[in-house]
Amino acid sequence: MPERRQDRIPVFQLYGETGHWPTPDLLHCESIAARSRLHDWHIKPHRHADLLHLLHIRSGRVHLSLEGNERHLEGPLVIVVPAVTIHGFHFSTDIDGHIISLAKPLASHLHERLTALGEVLNRPAHYPLAEQPEAVTIDTLVGQVEREYHRPAPGREPLLHALVQALAVQIARRAERRRPRRAPSHDRGQAHLEHFLALIDDHYTEQPSIESLAARIGVTSAHLNTLCRRLAGRSALQLLHERLLLEAKRQLTYTNMTVGQIADMLGFSEPAYFTRFFKRLSGQSPKAFRLSR
Repeated sequence: MPERRQDRIPVFQLYGETGHWPTPDLLHCESIAARSRLHDWHIKPHRHADLLHLLHIRSGRVHLSLEGNERHLEGPLVIVVPAVTIHGFHFSTDIDGHIISLAKPLASHLHERLTALGEVLNRPAHYPLAEQPEAVTIDTLVGQVEREYHRPAPGREPLLHALVQALAVQIARRAERRRPRRAPSHDRGQAHLEHFLALIDDHYTEQPSIESLAARIGVTSAHLNTLCRRLAGRSALQLLHERLLLEAKRQLTYTNMTVGQIADMLGFSEPAYFTRFFKRLSGQSPKAFRLSR
């Protein structure tokens, strides 16, 4: 059987990269130029299993590929790239803007908090900002996110989450005046993957078996693993373990909980088992990771 084009789309774990999520935060912020210049300003079409991108382009040009639709765009504008959406960029060398990446738990939390307004985070789209009332506010919020992200201070995490929530509201207001044409709907496999990721987010501390999660989706564990490898580039168990590792890093970074307390919170029967798990996936013991922060 010939290989489907969708199967050849690589799955990145961060903007332009296949490496691990670089921070215990649920949010990553950097200038577009900082990473895209490393790729000669061209990020080829790819997708993320569990990341949402918000791009704010203050000035400069981009050739945007979004779910097969090609556009030549110029700033100021905002681009929304939900999880699993195929996307690519070719930026001009004078590009001025930022990309904010949200891990699935934070994106899901925003969607829940914003109710109907949160739907804007599920629609792949671009929104020109020239002569729009939200333009200045969005620019200010992105600048505040960038400064807060790179300058740790008391209350950093809740403030970042509040700023991103305000940013999502402003984007939703902008979107209300121009409903974008919906991109082609995800196939059933993508819907199953999204359901699986949502189940992981709800139940990872219980360390459920992949078989039990697959049953809740209505597929076999073998089929679920095939979908995860095809669409997310990792096995179902790897996706579950990555969510556990992310939460472990957050607790080690932002709380004074002991290793034993964190192990218990995350569903490990023994702290020693948690330590072996953490070191196998991160290359460091929990204690060494905490000391390196």
